[in-house]
Amino acid sequence: MAKLELLVYLLIPTFVLIHLFVSPYTKVEESFNIQAIHDILFHSIPTKNVAQFFDANYDHVSFPGSVPRTFVGALALSALARPLILVFDDGVGSQFLVRAVLGALNSWLLIAFGQSVQRNFGLGAGIWYALFQASQFHVIYYASRTLPNMFAFSLSTFALRSLLNAYAVSWNIDSVSQSYRMCLAFMTLAGVVFRSELAILVGTLSLYLLIFRRVSLFNVIIPAGIIGATIGLFSTVAVDSFFWQSIPIWPEWTAFYYNTILGHSADWGVSPWHYYFANALPRLMLNPLTYLVCIPVSVLNAATRRRGLDLLVPLLGFVGLYSFLPHKEWRFIVYVIPGLTAVAASGAAWIWTRRAKSVVYAVLSLALVASVLVSFVASIALLAISSLNYPGGEGLYELNNHIEPSGLQNLVYFDNLACQTGVTRFLENHEGTGTIYDVLEAQDTINKRRWIYDKTEDPEALLDPMFWDKFDFVLAERPEKVIGQWGVVHVVYGFGGVKVMKPGEKSGSPVEALDVVGWEDEVSHYWTAKVARLWKSLEGTIRDPLLRGWWVEVRMEPKIRILENRMRSPPEPL
Repeated sequence: MAKLELLVYLLIPTFVLIHLFVSPYTKVEESFNIQAIHDILFHSIPTKNVAQFFDANYDHVSFPGSVPRTFVGALALSALARPLILVFDDGVGSQFLVRAVLGALNSWLLIAFGQSVQRNFGLGAGIWYALFQASQFHVIYYASRTLPNMFAFSLSTFALRSLLNAYAVSWNIDSVSQSYRMCLAFMTLAGVVFRSELAILVGTLSLYLLIFRRVSLFNVIIPAGIIGATIGLFSTVAVDSFFWQSIPIWPEWTAFYYNTILGHSADWGVSPWHYYFANALPRLMLNPLTYLVCIPVSVLNAATRRRGLDLLVPLLGFVGLYSFLPHKEWRFIVYVIPGLTAVAASGAAWIWTRRAKSVVYAVLSLALVASVLVSFVASIALLAISSLNYPGGEGLYELNNHIEPSGLQNLVYFDNLACQTGVTRFLENHEGTGTIYDVLEAQDTINKRRWIYDKTEDPEALLDPMFWDKFDFVLAERPEKVIGQWGVVHVVYGFGGVKVMKPGEKSGSPVEALDVVGWEDEVSHYWTAKVARLWKSLEGTIRDPLLRGWWVEVRMEPKIRILENRMRSPPEPL
């Protein structure tokens, strides 16, 4: 049984790495941390002329965002990755490694949490937890992504593990209070440094422990909050005051004030109160039997009810209270998923151990096994589709690896869509790149660079023909907005939506379109083309025989054009 347990738990890091390998690029929500990690690793941390050094080398000076973000996560992840970074000679490998380190950290914490589930609910619950967790899409897909939420997720998962450890021992053991303190301290730390919404979760956990677990307010709850807040404030203010060159600065407070108190979060959209319960949680859990069957069974069963409610009440209380804020995204509540999955696992284990006692339990057991298999299939399908959402990253990769540069120095412009869908400093060509140490010699360093990149957003500059004339290549969503004589040398396709096809309805195929633009002899190597061909092959194999003509078409659309300046390159032979 020990070998089976180990193999099941290893599914979590295995699928995290699979998701990372299939979808290695990043999006705009991850950009601050991934750029900061690059700058720390490649340019190091200055000890003199700090402001000038940051201005010349660091991305956050040129693109600070609407509010400052903390460097604490980027600094910690850089320190963990630095000993291994020399293994890779290229930026793509370095980015992969950095994300792999974060994914490994979150995987380890999810496994450690699963072992606490096992101590509380039994071996069967631990195995079902690992199966449910590994087959969920969002947590596994984003475990390696440098969102602030996933840095906070690491600490919150460790905090929930400490909470479960406290539940697993008897009340006469002194370590119980220590586990409660650790839970609240780490949750507070995560809220102070990374995501302020966790303050609500700290509140619901504290209130539950105070009322139902008789935990001391003055000996446990308040000291834990003070410790977590003190360590968090000292860390973020010290680190971020240095990197932002503003003393003092507390980025998460600034973000909270801007988004919540001033109400700017609503600028990104408003959702109804029930969104988290009716939409986000079902998507995050993915397997409908976990919340429709397993969690109710765990609560109704006397043997698991108390431990189940110990997790459900504070976690769902947090979701309910946070639902009053108008702007909602699934990543704001992702911290509750390990806990809800644990309760579902206890219900699944109860059903599974009774599979031979009645027909009802036997049918439910078979349904659980089938639901896990279907969830794995659905997760892989979502992975394949999601990997098509990064045309900027693919475009820059193609520019670096398949387009012959026109001169000794090449200037490249990235438009907004390219920057939002995968372009990072890790992916830029580092040949000839050097760190600028002396502002007086800055131009000499720049002149030695083989590739120079520009992400100007000034609308007036973009209307100036002289601005465009200096570039050799442009990655653009709308070529008609690029002024001058330009030729399309490659088109990057991306996800364009899904459509349910009825029997007899002919689906369109993106494969032919992918084949005619770019390098036809190498197009089979492009990930978008591989997915398109695979999906078309599956349609021909199973649509009519198994699905009676029904099908889900994955549409591909041109997203990014790689343009070459015809005025700065020799004309092509006729």
